[in-house]
Amino acid sequence: MAWIDLIREPDATGSLSKLYESSRNRAGYIAQIIQVMSRDADVAAESMRFYARLMKSPNSLDGARRELLAAVVSNVNDCYY
Repeated sequence: MAWIDLIREPDATGSLSKLYESSRNRAGYIAQIIQVMSRDADVAAESMRFYARLMKSPNSLDGARRELLAAVVSNVNDCYY
């Protein structure tokens, strides 16, 4: 089993602290995927921007289909969505 040394919220500083705060304000918690990327706050922020653009911007799939596709892929990969 892989193990990644995460930066926990109380230990976050600078841009990571802001990213954590934004995540908590938006969702009420900090998603584990954000915590996994905590070692490089800039990469984490860019990844979240990419996700938002991919999943929340108008494109050929409506929002419900995008979310359903993401949930199915996560399930196939034994990953909690």
